[in-house]
Amino acid sequence: MSDARVERLLGDERVRAVGGALGDADIAWVVGGTVRDALLERPLTDIDLAVAGDPEAAARRIANGIGGPVFRLSEEFGAWRALDARRGFACDVSPLQGGAIAADLARRDFTVNAMAVGLADGELLDLHGGATDAARGVLRVLGPDAYAADPLRALRLARLATELPLDPDPETERLTRAAAPEVKHASGERVFAELRRIVVAGEVMAGVELCDRLGLTAAVLPEVDALRGIEQSHFHHLDVHAHTTEVLRRYLELDQRLEDLFGDLARPLRSVLAEPLADEMTRGQALRFAALLHDIGKPPTRAVRSDGRVTFIGHDAVGEEMVSAVCRRLRASERLRAFLAAITRHHLVLGFLVHERPLSRRQVFRYLTATTPVEVEVTALSCADRLATRGRNAGAAIDAHLDLARDLMRHGLAWRAEGPPRSPIRGDDLARELALEPGPEIGRLLAELAEARFAGEIETREEAVALARRAGGGRSGPEPEGR
Repeated sequence: MSDARVERLLGDERVRAVGGALGDADIAWVVGGTVRDALLERPLTDIDLAVAGDPEAAARRIANGIGGPVFRLSEEFGAWRALDARRGFACDVSPLQGGAIAADLARRDFTVNAMAVGLADGELLDLHGGATDAARGVLRVLGPDAYAADPLRALRLARLATELPLDPDPETERLTRAAAPEVKHASGERVFAELRRIVVAGEVMAGVELCDRLGLTAAVLPEVDALRGIEQSHFHHLDVHAHTTEVLRRYLELDQRLEDLFGDLARPLRSVLAEPLADEMTRGQALRFAALLHDIGKPPTRAVRSDGRVTFIGHDAVGEEMVSAVCRRLRASERLRAFLAAITRHHLVLGFLVHERPLSRRQVFRYLTATTPVEVEVTALSCADRLATRGRNAGAAIDAHLDLARDLMRHGLAWRAEGPPRSPIRGDDLARELALEPGPEIGRLLAELAEARFAGEIETREEAVALARRAGGGRSGPEPEGR
């Protein structure tokens, strides 16, 4: 690392604040990703420190100096974290592993993460060629023992290669491919943390392709890897795995050009997709996960009709269950699980409606009711899914789908902003008017009235009561059909 970059690192306000808080009380080094990012001239975010003394005491001194809280980060590794809310950074303090800085660096994962800068002397310690590798754009593992020490590191390689301008060298690829099957032994939450960062990264497509090539997808998302070689009907030009990858690619393209497809709806749609959802992801970022998972129900539902046509009947419902199982295995939040499961369950609905255009207001209501609470997001993903399906008669089918999606998106955004319409009359009031006991029949009638109101068929309380009577409500009325 050049002296200029060392000086820039040590001269950063946050590093100076940490160093000033420690004073001469501890022998400490800036290590790991902080040094790596300085070398790559990336923005400094958080600070990683290794100390020769007690990490808790050091972290408390730092917290006192920067005026923020302190807490234990890892009981297993003895790490602590001090937060500076004013400057917006965290300082993670760890004890030296192996008792000395050289031994500590030798236990790290990749050469670019195995460098240190002394806070006291400002000297770069680079015993494994990390600076040279960074300059060459190379991501190199510190031998097979690095993977044996922590099986998650194989997946971390893919994450770092996705986030950073670094590519694994051939030997690292070989070692990673050999170590990939062991990643499944890492805890689900740690696996998910790495996957999440790959999926939200700007170069997600390169990250997904690297995971596929190195056998990492097979280890951590076997349901996605199982899509390889699953041939589809003549409406598709790709097998299910290649189609899934193409759906993600199309969604990324769509996200960059919402105006082209949705016109004046792009701005409110972009606002919805930017909303935080769960697990440090926005709704739009979570849709990337949905793109990867939406068809995982196809292999177990594949069948061939007597005329030779391939079908996947029920893959949406089966996929919903499988997505839920994936989320539980990865220890994802319940909120994210519900979102991804709902997208998977409803991703076919819009496509079925294309042949029924123009839709009545009641059909629009039923679409929005069926797909709530993901009515906006599943409409967007269906467009990417349709754009990735280019088999027989693709052009006309795509145009029809996108035309309907624009119409339903307008309704969906209004539905999201204003909420679904309500019956003009409350349930208890309706029960009195119709001389009915509260129960399922009242619920059915209220749903019918809400649909009618959305369709513009009723507005007032009196109109609602009259429609409810015509719909079979009340003891004197005809028995509802199907009872």
